[in-house]
Amino acid sequence: MHPVAVGLGVLERLPDAVARTGARNRVAIITDANVARHHGARVAKLLGLKPKDLFKIPAGERHKTRKTWARLTDDMLSRKFGRDTTVVALGGGVIGDLAGFVAATYMRGVPVIQVPTTLLAMVDASIGGKTGVDTPAGKNLVGAFHRPADVIVDTSFLETLPREHVRAGFAEIVKHGVVADAKYFDDARDYASRWPKTVRVPDIVHLISGSVLIKSRIVENDERESGLRKVLNFGNTIGHAIEAATSFEMLHGQAVAMGLVAEARLAEQIGVAASGTASRIEWVCQAAGLKTDLPAIPIGTLIRYTRSDKKARAGRVEYALPKRIGEMAGADNGWTIPVDDTAVREALAT
Repeated sequence: MHPVAVGLGVLERLPDAVARTGARNRVAIITDANVARHHGARVAKLLGLKPKDLFKIPAGERHKTRKTWARLTDDMLSRKFGRDTTVVALGGGVIGDLAGFVAATYMRGVPVIQVPTTLLAMVDASIGGKTGVDTPAGKNLVGAFHRPADVIVDTSFLETLPREHVRAGFAEIVKHGVVADAKYFDDARDYASRWPKTVRVPDIVHLISGSVLIKSRIVENDERESGLRKVLNFGNTIGHAIEAATSFEMLHGQAVAMGLVAEARLAEQIGVAASGTASRIEWVCQAAGLKTDLPAIPIGTLIRYTRSDKKARAGRVEYALPKRIGEMAGADNGWTIPVDDTAVREALAT
């Protein structure tokens, strides 16, 4: 498993992390316009670069595409970056996925260091080595597994993060509690019950560290998602369908919150989950200010997008579903459960 540093001020470790990837390497910092405005100059200076040296893209999921990947790789080639390149992914989940995919494919693979700047990226997207881009058919359908050389989670980045992005990231914290740790879920519930007007970084660090530990342990046991790691897809099948159906205008974490509740209801409906599991998840998400009702999208449209997801097999979609808070179902079936569209339709209609 790749090293992960979590804490206030750990960004100062970035030059050493870069040095460990190669003795004479060049650094390509990939970021988006919003992150560059707040943090680009500081990170560039740390690495002996100038702000103009950054590779910048517009912010937003709709720019996580093959076209953007091609532009970035072409720009790197035109600036003579070679196999001695280290990519630094500076940003949220979009940048982590995109820059990681650039690193996985550039010159057949160069090192990447993940420097997440959003809560969602800190607790989920930067951990585990999944990279990829979206297509018109769905989210993350083109990508690669590419383990980062380092992950540096400096919680000071949260001080400039918009509140709605903090809320969105919290959905992944809730998910980790459901899939692996009931006590951690209770900690998340307690935090949500007293959701502050201003999120103080010291108050949420223990949740960030807990999520990193949960996901790292799962990934360490199943890096390439052949078994246990599939539990981390809980909430994502319907969540990704919502994102695709809304042209990726919705924040990923917000869509996941809706997916968590919808898929937990599905689990209860087909007799997999304990009664009340969905309502417990819904309460925590709503306490954190996350919407849990599905948007006004035809159910048939959502089902169509779930069928184009990576988790579809032999005409049926395989879902990662909870048995109860802290425990997932399907241990004897590869950690997923095939569900007919009819059952999904009924669950989405409730």
